[in-house]
Amino acid sequence: MKLQEDILEKLETLSHLRIADEKREEVLAQLSEILAYVENLNELDTSHLDSYFSTLQGGTPMREDTPSNDPEIPAIILEHAPDAADDFFIVPAIIE
Repeated sequence: MKLQEDILEKLETLSHLRIADEKREEVLAQLSEILAYVENLNELDTSHLDSYFSTLQGGTPMREDTPSNDPEIPAIILEHAPDAADDFFIVPAIIE
């Protein structure tokens, strides 16, 4: 499927983005390639697959959710903050 200029304009409006004039042809070509790839997926016969089909035997593996109790982590994070004090980030006031 080849995208037309009017579709690109609608995508710009929906995404609140503006594509530079010199990049429009390149973006149109890239989006057309993506759509062609997705159209290839329509050729796959999935009628014999259940809606819950997974390629992983036994489902999605889960990791153990254990909290880290390392007391240095907050200090390391605050080291990279532009401004911090008393274990808090200091940010400009937005309400006056």
